[in-house]
Amino acid sequence: MVSTTGSEEAARALATGAIAARLGACAQIVGPITNVYRWNGEVQTEQESRLEIKTTVDRVTALTAHIKDNHSYDLPEIIAIPIAGGSAEYLSWLIAETCD
Repeated sequence: MVSTTGSEEAARALATGAIAARLGACAQIVGPITNVYRWNGEVQTEQESRLEIKTTVDRVTALTAHIKDNHSYDLPEIIAIPIAGGSAEYLSWLIAETCD
């Protein structure tokens, strides 16, 4: 799951909440990044932090709701990218960490 936030602190708060709730196994915060986008008919440029949370397909809906409920943006970026493969050990750990 990928999202962006207005600061590293905001990304850290979203990540911590998601991991504590077992909605993701781990999160990576990258930033600052520059985001250029159109909003309300005007081109905007902002510094943001990118948040990547590794999760399982059955947790995507709950993780999406968590991000929406805890994000400061009116329309946060929330994109699910499927995991096409990886090491069996890592994927097993990811599943174990997102189980209730």
